[in-house]
Amino acid sequence: MFAELSSILNASPDSFTQGEFVLVSDRQSDASFLIHHFLSFYLRGDAVSQRLGVSLAQAKEKGQLVFLEGLKESLSVLIPQDTNTGSKAMDFLRDPAVGLKSLYEFPSSVSSSGSRAEGAEEWGPLVLLVDDLSVLLSLGVSVGAVLDFSHYCRATVCSELQGNVVMLARCDGEEEEGDGDDEGSETLLKGLTHQCSLTLHVQGLPTGFCRDIHGQVEVCWRRRQGDGQSTQKKLFQYKVHDKGASFFAPGTSSAVL
Repeated sequence: MFAELSSILNASPDSFTQGEFVLVSDRQSDASFLIHHFLSFYLRGDAVSQRLGVSLAQAKEKGQLVFLEGLKESLSVLIPQDTNTGSKAMDFLRDPAVGLKSLYEFPSSVSSSGSRAEGAEEWGPLVLLVDDLSVLLSLGVSVGAVLDFSHYCRATVCSELQGNVVMLARCDGEEEEGDGDDEGSETLLKGLTHQCSLTLHVQGLPTGFCRDIHGQVEVCWRRRQGDGQSTQKKLFQYKVHDKGASFFAPGTSSAVL
């Protein structure tokens, strides 16, 4: 968990907005470090994790973290085994045109499964984290079906259960250009942007490579205000290092001062 980013977002594991849909996106860069931040952030929401640190293995073992390994589950569909006991979440691969109902049913089933052991510590609201949504386009799923999936997840997790959703989407091409898969990813990104309440968009520096500044992230808050919507944007530069990441206003890095 990156303390500086939590401060920017005005959130902590003990105090954060529920019912929020967070979109993490990148363009010619890698926003995976932000996914790691949110995973650690939400797992630290319980007192034990805050004292002892986050252990993904322990979180999975006690049912706090339910993980769907997309690649493994995809192979079980594409190369079926006689003893296949995998999830049915990836059944859409047999016919992508049918949509993502089977995948949507996975978080729905998790939310209603009651996998928490009796007498276990309270964990807080449900959080759905998807890394990364753009892969579905490469698997032949239409942009419309992916947006329907995100909409249903938001309706169930954010609105109905007052939990949070974090999704990663990638755009590899230039912002002004796009064809084929890039055009699909651009349309997906625009659709997701309209659905979310918070976006963090990561991209490289416009001036090119810098050893001490790895890129920039634009943070955008969207809040309903009366009959309309208010938008607030802030731009930060960042550097990822072994123990986390640092965020700072453009031009204030020690490398340029």
